[in-house]
Amino acid sequence: MIKTDILIIGAGPTGLFAVFEAGLLKLKCHILDALPQPGGQLSELYPKKPIYDIPGFPEVLAGDLVDGLMEQIKQFEPGFTLGERAETIDKQEDGSFIVTSNKGTKFHAPVIAIAGGLGSFEPRKPLIEDIEFYEDKGVKYFIKNPEKFRDKRVVIAGGGDSALDWSIFLANVASEVTLIHRRNEFRGALDSVEKVQELKSAGKIKLVTPAEVIGINGAEHVESLDIEENGAHRKIECDYFIPLFGLTPKLGPIGDWGLEIEKNAIKVNNALDYQTNIPGIFAIGDINTYPGKLKLILCGFHEATLMCQAAYGIINPGKKYVLKYTTVSGVDGFDGTRKEAPKAVVKAIV
Repeated sequence: MIKTDILIIGAGPTGLFAVFEAGLLKLKCHILDALPQPGGQLSELYPKKPIYDIPGFPEVLAGDLVDGLMEQIKQFEPGFTLGERAETIDKQEDGSFIVTSNKGTKFHAPVIAIAGGLGSFEPRKPLIEDIEFYEDKGVKYFIKNPEKFRDKRVVIAGGGDSALDWSIFLANVASEVTLIHRRNEFRGALDSVEKVQELKSAGKIKLVTPAEVIGINGAEHVESLDIEENGAHRKIECDYFIPLFGLTPKLGPIGDWGLEIEKNAIKVNNALDYQTNIPGIFAIGDINTYPGKLKLILCGFHEATLMCQAAYGIINPGKKYVLKYTTVSGVDGFDGTRKEAPKAVVKAIV
């Protein structure tokens, strides 16, 4: 049983920033996310794309924003459970909650903050016969441990940033990397496209376009793929097939928790603290809805801040928190560090 003050479901930018705001209030957080790394959509879908509406940053890459948030919250030592999805919730007699993941991990907290973006992400699977049979037998939709592909023959399918970036990375890990895309044009960052072209010219990546994977072969594990290329059929021998066609957001099991849902989003009280119809459960970021809702990262930061103030009142009933500016009070990390502005020196002028 993992015990914490606030269980944050979702490791996107809103969930990460909530850790910082909770830390200022001396509240501990644990983050649960179905994706294998923090950052949500920013890390999984467009890490190299620029964002232009983050205050103080005329331009920041999505992946760099995630890195900055992770550095900002490091001092508050949040716990992370990644690659697991929130499945069930049980309210206890004292008003606290026990959340159980799809892998059986249990979390106990008096406050739940759902910051799941557009919901739990599920991979878009290609329409290939028997692909489910080969899942975890050579078919992978996420890359959690690149070393698993050391000296293996890997085929990646896709035309976006994830397919390009992982092809580049695995070119120095796998014995053979083949990138397949149904078009000649790719939709990724220009530097990634140019790097793949460079590795192709150096013989480190095999590029097959326009083509599609139409079949998988192997008795107990992927052994080869059937490819359709320019109307012709052929086989490619491989050890792993990694289709990277993006992710589909779904509200998932959270939709069965008794929360008030409107158009696949969770209704909250935006006049006060972004609490749901169940006291102690909040929804912040893109996953919530209310009159005038804007699905922007900066709005999620604001919602996370007010949510943490309300959470403080639930966890410390009867105790009033006095708001202090960090420029005045400084920031004390749970790791023993302290950040504060230099104090003014009082000295007479003679």
